[in-house]
Amino acid sequence: MLAPTVDAIRLFLHVLAATVWVGGQIVMLGLLPEARALSSEAPKALARAFARLSWPAFAVLVVTGFWNVAAVHPGKQSTSWQVVLGVKIGVVVLAGVGAFLHGRSTSRMALAAWGSIAGLASIAALFLGVLLAG
Repeated sequence: MLAPTVDAIRLFLHVLAATVWVGGQIVMLGLLPEARALSSEAPKALARAFARLSWPAFAVLVVTGFWNVAAVHPGKQSTSWQVVLGVKIGVVVLAGVGAFLHGRSTSRMALAAWGSIAGLASIAALFLGVLLAG
């Protein structure tokens, strides 16, 4: 019998939220040229719709991220694991701040810069999470 454990549920929620947050950013990047071709307002409308899904996913990532750390007892992990965790936390903060500022930007340059920072930091956080889980 394959009954889900609390660990499986925790990891499932974390991975599901990452697919929305990180995968959604990649999808939005791919949709941007088509959205611009539709109208000048289409990218903004898509961004607002994505924000309604992505910010709750980001919150789930943060909560389940702390839950993940608590479950592995970081004090018992190697120094290199702890360093990677510290870097990941910093990258997650950068991703959140970058996405927040991207959503508040009014110039095309700021939109591009903060969107790039948010996207790259999100991908880096995903990679670092794989390293920590390994």
